Amino acid sequence: MKIIIAPDSFKGSMCSMDVASHIEKGVLKVYPNADIIKIPVADGGEGTVDALVAGAGGTFHTAYVTGPMGNGIPAKYAILDNGAAVLEMAASSGLPLVPQGCLNPLNATTYGVGQLMLAAIENGAKEIVLGIGGSATNDGGVGMAQALGCSFTDRSGKNLDFGGGALGHLAHIDVSGLDPRIINTRIRVASDVSNPLCGPDGTSAVFGPQKGASPDMIAKLDRNLKHYAAVVKNQLGIDIAEVHGAGAAGGLGFGLMAFCRASISSGIDTMLDVAQFDEKLIGANLCITGEGQIDGSTAYGKVPVGIAARAVRYNIPVLAVVGGIGEGAEACYALGIDSIISITSRAMPLEEAMLRSGELIEDAAERAMRMLRIGVLMNYSHGVGM
Repeated sequence: MKIIIAPDSFKGSMCSMDVASHIEKGVLKVYPNADIIKIPVADGGEGTVDALVAGAGGTFHTAYVTGPMGNGIPAKYAILDNGAAVLEMAASSGLPLVPQGCLNPLNATTYGVGQLMLAAIENGAKEIVLGIGGSATNDGGVGMAQALGCSFTDRSGKNLDFGGGALGHLAHIDVSGLDPRIINTRIRVASDVSNPLCGPDGTSAVFGPQKGASPDMIAKLDRNLKHYAAVVKNQLGIDIAEVHGAGAAGGLGFGLMAFCRASISSGIDTMLDVAQFDEKLIGANLCITGEGQIDGSTAYGKVPVGIAARAVRYNIPVLAVVGGIGEGAEACYALGIDSIISITSRAMPLEEAMLRSGELIEDAAERAMRMLRIGVLMNYSHGVGM
């Protein structure tokens, strides 16, 4: 029996590789001779680099870059065995990098993202896969483009300061200094954010509050991004402010498309493509996925549903091993998940479940396999083999 184990992390408790390893232990208690392939998965957010190196093979590297508030920080990235680089924008410009009480999207910059991209290219990458979840920024990707060699100046010819607060002074964009290697590098952006750049559904209004923006700051940031988009349109002939994903990561999606010719696609689909997931599915009898909490929101492109969509193509049944089952989880059944099993076998506090997550995951996988074996034995008793 060939089984693919491809879970997301259990946030705050266990990384995806550890989840996969505990599921494997449970499976082997019932099917000790099973052919198991573990593929830890992430959707472009935190943990993407670690998951892809664990699943596809590669090496970790560190670059010293400018953090979101202008301070120097180390940022991890990876070069996979297939030559592609995997980056997380959160490693250089993410919310966790800003000290408590210091969030300020008026000043936060994506400059470090551009530096991280250049580090990967200098390390030989011909393709960059960039997850852009968890940003502390709202600068439309201007900082990233500055690091790559673009110039953004005000009416007096002075370079703009870092952050979305300076974009209202933008008068001229010069892309002649853009590092030419960027144009020759395929850049794939993993993001499930479909918001436009501006307006009531734009990046400032929707995501600004979690980055520390007050209502007045949100209004200013949105005005500044509208002005920035207008300058890009008038001077570069690029009109993408309304394109789905332009508002991802404080407008970094807009900047990546405008200055790097990047393509934006579903986080989970991008990750599965890079991990060559479909090739590993061929010949499998079962696919096991999972996440910390499955509910109605899972149906909107989270890891278990992304995994199930691929497995359905090969008529492979899908089991989800999850930390908890929330409201609306039944919607996932119509999207390829055949069964859901919770790791908690009795009522217990969340803290206890997180502390014991390894043994609970292993036990849940064993229980699921014992149920599967009943089905197999029933089929054999009726002359149907598996």
